Amino acid sequence: MIIPDVIVAAALSIFLFLALCAALVLVVISVRKPTDVPLIAAGSLVVLCLLTVVVSPVNVPLLVGLAIALLGTALAVIGGNPVTRRILDLSTHGRVPEGSNGGILLRGPAVTVDGEAIAGQSALREVLRGGTTIGYLERIAVVLGIVAGFPEAIAVIVALKGIGRFSELAAPEARERFIIGTLASLVWACLVGALVRLAIW
Repeated sequence: MIIPDVIVAAALSIFLFLALCAALVLVVISVRKPTDVPLIAAGSLVVLCLLTVVVSPVNVPLLVGLAIALLGTALAVIGGNPVTRRILDLSTHGRVPEGSNGGILLRGPAVTVDGEAIAGQSALREVLRGGTTIGYLERIAVVLGIVAGFPEAIAVIVALKGIGRFSELAAPEARERFIIGTLASLVWACLVGALVRLAIW
């Protein structure tokens, strides 16, 4: 017996909707303290959904497509935060402390009193401030660019971000965090954006 295309499309649409809902819940749980298990589960769901839409293109109804687009955009934007933070923690082994304004704390020149350096005293300065907010904006722009069929937006976003951060990238820790954080954020946003694009178009 051959299964009608309508039933297959409905089943795949429901699967995509539920899987994206589950992935969104998992990343929201991880926003405060990124942990491996929920993030790996969310990432696995995203990859499974992406493989599903690649292997068997889904003819999603309009309302379901709108729901998938909204869920996917929320997943890309919100989920990129814990994913990026966890990848940064793994890459730096927790040696670079985070600042209160979304940046990282770096040791500056030694503190001096009357021209003499005080032993063991150095000023802390926060660089890459606003990284969390920039990450959210970056991911929403990337996802919207991919879903709208304008992936060239990614190059514009990376260029703007690089120009804006250029003066803060003197320290190796800042360069490392900028590159790893940007790539992790972009990869997550591109995966989810591609999933949404393939599912609704």
